[in-house]
Amino acid sequence: MFSEADKTQIESKGMELAQAKAQLARFEIGFPFAKISKPATTADGIKVLSSQQIDDYRKKYEQAAIDVLKFVPASGAATRMFKPLFAFLDDFDGTESSFETISREEKKIGRFFQHIDEFAFYDELNQLLISKKGKSIDEARKKYQHHEVISMLLGEKGLNYGNRPKGLLHFHKYENETRTPAHEHLHEAIAYARKSGKVNIHFTVSAEHVKRFDEHLQLTVNQFSDRTDFAIAYSTQKPETDTLASTLSFDPFRDADGKLLFRPAGHGALLQNLDELESDIIFIKNIDNVVPDRLKPETIRHKQALAGVLLSFQEQTFDLLNRLDAGENILAEGRKLLEEMGIRGFGDDQIPDLLNRPIRVCGMVKNEGEPGGGPFWVKGERSESLQIVESAQVDKSNPEQHRAFKRGTHFNPVDLVCGVKNYKGEKFELLRYRDEEAGFISEKSFQGKKLFAMELPGLWNGAMAHWNTIFVEVPLITFNPVKTITDLLKPTHQ
Repeated sequence: MFSEADKTQIESKGMELAQAKAQLARFEIGFPFAKISKPATTADGIKVLSSQQIDDYRKKYEQAAIDVLKFVPASGAATRMFKPLFAFLDDFDGTESSFETISREEKKIGRFFQHIDEFAFYDELNQLLISKKGKSIDEARKKYQHHEVISMLLGEKGLNYGNRPKGLLHFHKYENETRTPAHEHLHEAIAYARKSGKVNIHFTVSAEHVKRFDEHLQLTVNQFSDRTDFAIAYSTQKPETDTLASTLSFDPFRDADGKLLFRPAGHGALLQNLDELESDIIFIKNIDNVVPDRLKPETIRHKQALAGVLLSFQEQTFDLLNRLDAGENILAEGRKLLEEMGIRGFGDDQIPDLLNRPIRVCGMVKNEGEPGGGPFWVKGERSESLQIVESAQVDKSNPEQHRAFKRGTHFNPVDLVCGVKNYKGEKFELLRYRDEEAGFISEKSFQGKKLFAMELPGLWNGAMAHWNTIFVEVPLITFNPVKTITDLLKPTHQ
């Protein structure tokens, strides 16, 4: 199955041959579906904090003398964000009727041009078009030269937004500046992740964009007038976490040169990046979920509260484990605390090990139709636990499981605070707490040929399956991702 050249290629990725064989076998075997018991709701599994509790938890966090870090997955390119605009370039023939037809069929195109002056990048794009084409955006539109506007926005000879990482696009316009998502994350971090005047923030980025991120953020840091000490670090997805691609008949997929095709294994691969960080608690939030300053206070308030909830549960857990080491019987108290941390149906013999695990507190928003994962009670071999379950993990052919997933009341906005050290102050080995059986297989294509691709257990799904979990309801205003270009026209981004 694998030639000597294949073995050399596999080893060059930092993988072992047995690992590659296991991946290939997995395509045929598949991954088991999650066994949903029922949705987690505010009546069972999701905590709702009162205003007083929020204030108390915030105070607890603010007074804690701990090392804090903000972790921002930011490797995603902006290509998918501009999918409607790329499609427009393929379909538009330069006539009024063509533009009107496309705008009727693809509402995002009409909306993009109707409100183009509301985008933060408008002034820069307009000046670039004038300098290179001798016309303004308005003039180009009047002549039905919309393709020149989009080409200047997306192409290498213009702003090159189609090839830049999403974190470095101009999202928000202020009176005296425009800001990228990376810039906004610094402002957020100052507000809730600064301890003793220091902000630790870690971006996971594609290798080809590290230099650009660093140059941008170093310039950004110099604009801050206060005396915040920024420690900005970067890491890239490790080559050894890439996964083999398979043909539809489960043979190794090869490119035109006959070499094995490896693909990035999704955000679950970032577990290794997270595992190398040493802070006491770590905030996790996606790069595109940012808002202008006027809307930040609510996000900051709830971030601090989530951190306070984490510290409260850590204190209780650490106290029980220290007392257990001292010879006390803590089984009854341990059972009660574990049930509060999203796990039940376990035996007394499991309590010590179940207490001594990483802890995560996850904000959850009410589901208003967003695609993606949500909070559920899931059956395991010896217990039932709170998990974030993605649609791909659900057996849609099973009516009972499908109904249970559809009854979900909340959505996962990727708003986590993680405790990654044990009661002795030692860092957990996070890879030990991953569910290897919670990966994904999907159909993709390469050079016009269909293939199967594999993703590792997702960072906040299977990668954290064996963490103790607390779900807390947070307001919808804290969730404002930008998945497509016209999302920037929403009031929350203006």
